[in-house]
Amino acid sequence: MACDLYETITLTYDHASETDSAFYSDSADSDEMDCSDQPAMSCRCDMHEGIKLVMSKHPSSMKQVVNIFIALKRMKHVKPKSSEFGEEEVLNIIMENVIRERRMEAVEATPSYDKSSTTLQCNICDQFKKTLVKSSASPRLMAVTLRDGNSDIKVRFSLSTYVSPSVKPNASQPVCLSISNSNLYLACTNDSSPHLVLEEITGTLNTIKAGDPHENLLFFRRETGVANNTFESVKYPGWFISTDYEDSKWVEMCQVPSSRLTNFTLEDKQQMRS
Repeated sequence: MACDLYETITLTYDHASETDSAFYSDSADSDEMDCSDQPAMSCRCDMHEGIKLVMSKHPSSMKQVVNIFIALKRMKHVKPKSSEFGEEEVLNIIMENVIRERRMEAVEATPSYDKSSTTLQCNICDQFKKTLVKSSASPRLMAVTLRDGNSDIKVRFSLSTYVSPSVKPNASQPVCLSISNSNLYLACTNDSSPHLVLEEITGTLNTIKAGDPHENLLFFRRETGVANNTFESVKYPGWFISTDYEDSKWVEMCQVPSSRLTNFTLEDKQQMRS
């Protein structure tokens, strides 16, 4: 360009009929602006006679000037719906041709599970009536058929229920399973593959979030039929607490379908509120 750059450029609506063509050169082989005539610095955009382009002489950046020329170039191709523009129409034209659209994607919140005031105490048996008991040799559970006189080795469980906005109504119930009157919780851990252990926990576990170290304590309890219950790991979807067909075997995690038993009944239930 043959002149200084211009910073302040405003578009105003004007009903005057005078025309000034000093903004663009009539010569097809020239791209320079003639700035020698100061009155010529107030000129019209040739998109429509009702728009006046007012420019004030201040140093500016080349980026700002290029952005303005791009905007004006776009506005030249806008076909007006009528012969006159109102202020609102002019603003809409500018916004439609200058503003860039940005697509915003919603980010899902991290699932959170809050402990409710309801706890269910019970004994747990598989569908062959084998009872879950604690092993004396290791921190694990076994499924054993109890004979008369062996009921004292039954394990009493506490099922603490949780609520979460991420869980649909009438779907699975998030729970933590612990041995009553102890700090031992059933936990689904993963070394080479998910498996079930008893883990000692201190604290109240009022809130558990996805990704927390205690997420492996959560199970989705789903009740089917009259009294059948399944327990699916929250941290490892598709893995269920299960027992073997044979007696006195470890209680483990498995994927379904499987030859292992995944249906359980809750017996001698007692609901508690804290």
